[in-house]
Amino acid sequence: MTVQELRDKYLAFFEEKGHKRHPSGSLVPYDVTGRLDESLLFNGAGMIQFKPYFRGTVKPDHPKLMNCQKCLRTGDIDEVGDDSHLTFFEMLGNFSFGAYFKQEAIDYSWEFMTDPKWLGLDPSKLAFTVFEEDDEAFELGR
Repeated sequence: MTVQELRDKYLAFFEEKGHKRHPSGSLVPYDVTGRLDESLLFNGAGMIQFKPYFRGTVKPDHPKLMNCQKCLRTGDIDEVGDDSHLTFFEMLGNFSFGAYFKQEAIDYSWEFMTDPKWLGLDPSKLAFTVFEEDDEAFELGR
C-alpha cells in the first residue's frame, strides 16, 4: 500500500463515520481563527489548528473533523537521515468536539485497522499502549 492509498483510506473511513474533512494548515502554526500560535515554532501535530475548539473559545462548524496535517518536528534533528527519524511528516487525525469520546474512538481505530474493507490487519499481531493513568481507556481496550 502506498502512502497516498493509506491517506485516502483513512480519510474515506472517517468520512463514512460522519467526519468533515478539514484542510491541512500551514507549517507555520495558525489556528482556525487565523491567529498565530506563538507558543510554537512550527506546526507539529494535527490538532494545533483546532486549539480554540478544544479550549471552547470558538465553536466548530461540525462536531467531527478529520485532517491530514503537514507537520515539522526538530526535537531529534541530530538523528534525521537514518531509517527512523524524519523532520517533515503528515499526521492523520480524527477529532470529536462533543460527538463521541474514548469508546467510540477506540472502536473506530479497531475497525479501521482490522476490517478487510480498510487495512485488514491481523488483530493477533497488534499491540497497544495506554497512558499509564488512563484506567478507563485500559478497560475499554480489546
